[in-house]
Amino acid sequence: MIDPAYARMMARYNTWQNKQLFDILDVMNVEELPKDRGAFFGSIHATLNHLLWGDMLWLNRFDPSTPSPKGDPMDSKSLFATHAEWQVERIVTDVRINAWAERITKQDLDVELTMFSSDMQADVTEQMGMCVPHFFNHQTHHRGQVHAMLTAAGQNAPVSDLFFMPKDF
Repeated sequence: MIDPAYARMMARYNTWQNKQLFDILDVMNVEELPKDRGAFFGSIHATLNHLLWGDMLWLNRFDPSTPSPKGDPMDSKSLFATHAEWQVERIVTDVRINAWAERITKQDLDVELTMFSSDMQADVTEQMGMCVPHFFNHQTHHRGQVHAMLTAAGQNAPVSDLFFMPKDF
């Protein structure tokens, strides 16, 4: 199973990946972001919205003092109407993720979480030590989709290899 150092490393990785996305998205024509590119959630913007929605949902499950997003997974693609609104909340959420990761303990990872799954339409219970890797895997999965859409849109997609993450990030 994982340990707190894993959560801290992956929280840093998440922030690094999102910072690289900001650098690309900030110079892209904003009209390119909502174009349907055939991904599960359609566009770059919708996929990034879903990714942020998922981060907010899981963070609320891990730390109920953090706000939970509204809606279900399919509503998530319209969480924020504009890239600017999305980016502000992305930064806020990344700060929260890093703060949560700094506080997590080995004992926290042994706790069982019970949550409602909209996919299963039922309450499910799972050890937090399993949920945390899922949280970070979900990010990686959808950032991979964004990476493919950026490449298809003619952009240089960010470096995503974990071992290339700067040590001071």
